[in-house]
Order: sequence, then structure tokens, then C-alpha cells
Amino acid sequence: MNRQHPIEFPREAGELRRLVEQRTHHRVRDLSIEWEQDRGVILRGRAGSYHIKQLAQHGILDVLPNVPLINAIEVQN
Repeated sequence: MNRQHPIEFPREAGELRRLVEQRTHHRVRDLSIEWEQDRGVILRGRAGSYHIKQLAQHGILDVLPNVPLINAIEVQN
């Protein structure tokens, strides 16, 4: 897996994480944000509702609208 990207992903990952946590009010448990060269940004974690999952996704899309995004956050009640 190649994690090199023009957006300097290791630095950006912390900023993206803070953005998602702020947007969701820290309601995504075990949040991780990864970059894969061939897939783009991958969101992982656990949320209590689909609404929270969607908030996390739009937090990323608002700042990286042209980067592919896979939202693999699991919804658990």
C-alpha cells in the first residue's frame, strides 16, 4: 500500500481527523482515516447512526471534494 500523495497525507490525516471529530461531536468510535494511492481516503470506525456516518463523510468531502472517498464506518445501534 502506497500512502504517498500530493496532499501530504500524514500531516493532513491529523487535520482531517480533527475535522471529522468536530463535525460528528466525537461520535465516531475507533476513527481512523487512511490513504491508499489507488483508492483514495478511507474512513473507518463505528457510529451509532447513519446520520453520524454521513456527517463524517461530508466533513472530508467539504475539504477534499475531488479525492475519492470510501466510507467504511460501521453503523452499530
